[in-house]
Amino acid sequence: MSEQPFTPNQIFNLSLNTIEQRMMDFYEETQDNATTIQLLLALRVRYQLGAEEFALVLKDLVKYLFTRTKVTKTMKKFIYFFQDYFETSEWKRINLRVFPVRNFIEKAKSLILSPLAKLLPIEAAAT
Repeated sequence: MSEQPFTPNQIFNLSLNTIEQRMMDFYEETQDNATTIQLLLALRVRYQLGAEEFALVLKDLVKYLFTRTKVTKTMKKFIYFFQDYFETSEWKRINLRVFPVRNFIEKAKSLILSPLAKLLPIEAAAT
């Protein structure tokens, strides 16, 4: 992991324009997805603490990271914190991209259980 571009004090005190510029410079220089996502999550915390101007900070970068870069453990761990950055159709595609096996299993299970539900009584199908 590369060196952090911000101290905790900077994350919570720098202006929006300064943070956006430094984050973009950091990502362009390092291409470090994991650290960038963690920093974006810290900015989400700043927004939740009341900094309204950080609502959808670096939206284009977030969309780029989740749609065009390799899926990482960090991405899987923190994906749900960025759900409001995406519209419903985009979110479905990203969810399929990040969790392909989980989605395959859920779809296979529903395909198997749907014919069984027609044959079994409602009480038996629920158990």
